[in-house]
Amino acid sequence: MRDASATADGHSSVVFSSDAEWAERLVAFVRAGLRRDEQVQYFADVTAPDLVMRTLTRHGVDAVSAVRRGQLTVTTAAETYLAGPCFDPDAMVGLWHEAVASAVTDGYAGLRAIGEMSWGVRDVAGAERLLEYELRIHHEVFARLPLTAWCFYDRRLMPPDALDVLIGAHLTRLGTTGASPRTPGLLVAPLPDRPGLRLEGTAGYENRHVTAGVAGAVAGSPAPRMDLDLTRLDHLDVAALADIARAAVRRPAGTPVRLLGAPPSLTRLLEVFPELGHGLEVTGR
Repeated sequence: MRDASATADGHSSVVFSSDAEWAERLVAFVRAGLRRDEQVQYFADVTAPDLVMRTLTRHGVDAVSAVRRGQLTVTTAAETYLAGPCFDPDAMVGLWHEAVASAVTDGYAGLRAIGEMSWGVRDVAGAERLLEYELRIHHEVFARLPLTAWCFYDRRLMPPDALDVLIGAHLTRLGTTGASPRTPGLLVAPLPDRPGLRLEGTAGYENRHVTAGVAGAVAGSPAPRMDLDLTRLDHLDVAALADIARAAVRRPAGTPVRLLGAPPSLTRLLEVFPELGHGLEVTGR
């Protein structure tokens, strides 16, 4: 197992706003992988695979030879993320483990991949679980495997609020941020050093989809222990707490989820609704 603290940049969001930015990131990433004797994969969504190949070739990367020898593959989201009847985070975790094992068996130093994530805001079966997936894979995949992956987010194709939440789920964020004065109601990110999540902002009705992603990550994580760092959380309503509480009792490990630095509002909710405390352990920082 790799040291999670050493792989904070293994899983990065890359935001771009132009074709030129996309090409610059693509070429740098693929060139570095080929130089390091890694296998490189590109999962296209709105970009035609042949455009990926032409762009690499135009910038001096011998993509054709890399494909011929099996070091580079360009496929689509439909063949990877969306290969089943719906997007399934558990299936993708398994796919990453299999892909890395295959790359290492073939003699490569590891696996390097780019995935276009614009499908996550379309009417795709299971797309609502994309946030859960992004939150889980830091510890379930990147802390364990010789894998580097960039999630490509095209700012031109995604609503700003959805984009802010999804890029916030990565420990490393590259590219144009396009930051605006507004602040999303709730942001969540994996803890860098142990299984768990950090919540920031306010959890209410208007961002219930974010709470659902948190709940999915809590319920799906196989880690024996899981922490939720709430020191930056201003408030959460009873429905959000109920979502997290129900997820906690579904955890395969069966151990309580520790709530660190819970705001006073949460403590009061647990006093009023003690049944929501099952599966949760409120503790200090």
